[in-house]
Amino acid sequence: MAMFLHFGPNTFTNSEWGTGDAPPSFFNPTQMDAAQWVRVAKESGFSRVILTAKHHDGFCLWPSDLTDYSVRSSSWRNGAGDVVAELAAAAREAGIGLGLYLSPWDRHEECYGKTMEYNEFYLGQMRELLTRYGEIKEVWLDGAKGEGEKDMEYFFDSWFSLVRQVQPGAVIFSDAGPDTRWVGDEAGIASPTCWSLFNISDAAIGGTDPQYSRRGDPFGHDWVAPECDVSIRGGWFWHESEAPKSALTLLDIYYKSVGRNCLLLLNVPPNVLGLISDEDIKVLREFHELRSSIFSHNLAKTALLNASSTRGGIYNSQYSLQNVLVEGIFSYWAPRENWPYWVLELQFEKPVSFNVLKVQEPIHMGQRVIEFHVKVLSKEGQWRRVINGTTIGYQRLLRFPTLEAKRLRFEIEKSRGDPLISYLGVYLDTFLSLSDLSRTQTTTI
Repeated sequence: MAMFLHFGPNTFTNSEWGTGDAPPSFFNPTQMDAAQWVRVAKESGFSRVILTAKHHDGFCLWPSDLTDYSVRSSSWRNGAGDVVAELAAAAREAGIGLGLYLSPWDRHEECYGKTMEYNEFYLGQMRELLTRYGEIKEVWLDGAKGEGEKDMEYFFDSWFSLVRQVQPGAVIFSDAGPDTRWVGDEAGIASPTCWSLFNISDAAIGGTDPQYSRRGDPFGHDWVAPECDVSIRGGWFWHESEAPKSALTLLDIYYKSVGRNCLLLLNVPPNVLGLISDEDIKVLREFHELRSSIFSHNLAKTALLNASSTRGGIYNSQYSLQNVLVEGIFSYWAPRENWPYWVLELQFEKPVSFNVLKVQEPIHMGQRVIEFHVKVLSKEGQWRRVINGTTIGYQRLLRFPTLEAKRLRFEIEKSRGDPLISYLGVYLDTFLSLSDLSRTQTTTI
């Protein structure tokens, strides 16, 4: 998970898309504390923060040498402040990754609409951000632009080449990659079938088919992992009239984003004081506690494990079935090569209750599984199918009505080559009911 930080003049003008003519003096977060932002992110389980260094209004949260429309012209810190620098220092101190959003659409600069001039201007600002603040983990940009705005050709290839040159370890996000892609909505929800595979040639920044972005492409030639962006509030910038989503709502989004092979990019906007609001912090803490409570105890660790086959035999530690109980993707179970069926079975000493399945693939070996399902053994000795699933990727979380059983099977039906499984977890979520499934009663089968 990464935390998005939408912050700027819009915070003070109660706007979402600023017009670019708000006076710099409006920006004055009198209690701004980037260390608080980072502390909240880290304590809530986020590994990265991404700041809107420049949004569509063109106002720069760093003292750019290329424009006067920046913090240098504001009254904040008497014009000597630098939000990007303060956040970079705080993130570095906390061991949190830093990402930056530099909006291509700029409603303030007069050169916007003049292709050569603006592209040079944008490249200059990108160079400032990528050479002044240490390591940048992610460069974030999109194709957002209002109707009727000036026509503008962006030299994306040149921009991306600059990123590769000065920050070779950074991933680049856009609607169409090249490294990580937009999932096609701003609700934080991916498709149940979600491939990291993708064809960049079939996508365009600002013009990609949302359904294609949401599902990915099993025949894609590029690896472009999906990101799900959503705000904790109704808008992207802080507005006094808005309240945060509940922790349970965030948990549901988590299942439908992180649980569907995506990175969750949750926007938590600082307020006019320059702080993350207390009510947002409270929700984030509850959200973290819910996840910790659910996923701290893998019931599969108490079970006897069996597999339909193991490559090299059951005593081969490299491909051992026990690897699926080890956190991380760099060890895994592998079946015998060209084996006709793939089944992992869990047998418990006594019946256990569960309603969540977690599965991971070692994605450095590719995304392979196409279809799978879960079965449990009924009291009558019949195997009954509980739920079907499609893609797995880095992580898949499947929810179903609460079951009680002693034996469970994870069966892979279709795979691109021999399937590999790096983690298998079984959990009980007692907090979030499923409105479209059985809601209350435990089902004993």
